[in-house]
Amino acid sequence: MASYVLIHGAYQGGWIWKPTAARLRAGGHLVYAPSLDGCGDRRQALRAGITVETHAAEIADLLFYEDLKDVVVVATSAGGMVLCRAAEMARERIGRLVFVDALALLDGERIADIVSRPTPRVTTALSVGPSREDAENRSFAGLDPAARQFALARYTPHPIAAMEEPVAVKSFWSLSWNARVIRCRRAPNPGEAHQRRTADKLGAKYIEIDTGHYPMLSDPDILTPLLLEA
Repeated sequence: MASYVLIHGAYQGGWIWKPTAARLRAGGHLVYAPSLDGCGDRRQALRAGITVETHAAEIADLLFYEDLKDVVVVATSAGGMVLCRAAEMARERIGRLVFVDALALLDGERIADIVSRPTPRVTTALSVGPSREDAENRSFAGLDPAARQFALARYTPHPIAAMEEPVAVKSFWSLSWNARVIRCRRAPNPGEAHQRRTADKLGAKYIEIDTGHYPMLSDPDILTPLLLEA
């Protein structure tokens, strides 16, 4: 039995992993899929000061307080930034890292350095996110109708500092990790070049799957076996 911690991306919560988490648990694995501070079912906690650093500290704390060892930490989309920093904080507890169509930024990089967004977003002093129209017609457009409605009912704006501030990762890229990069071919962001850079820098196995950006929700039977492979 392995222990998995699944990190969601922007505008999401732990709910995005529900079908995949169910399959992992059915295989006897211990699975945590937390919603990060200010996101998903914790949206009411949105406030100033939530950053990639604070989100990463949450994941590192989860590993410590649950006394998890040899953990498989999986992240998608903007959750990749959280994974990198959390792995630095809790290196001794990490078994494998899996990036699923994920952003993995170098020290000092911002999301805007990697991702170009063609449509305007709804921005407040505390959060940023797609409009309902954009979420329905672009972000979740590739999902089947039932999954699209599930996601549209649950997506939330993301803490703005976690989206716009540069990341601080001091040792992650110089350390040795057992890692895998899974790129979703139908998703425009993050692009192939970015994900190949992640794989190259980590010496990670690079895999492409023919899915959209949310395979953990749309194609769990494709994704789950790839998370199980050592």
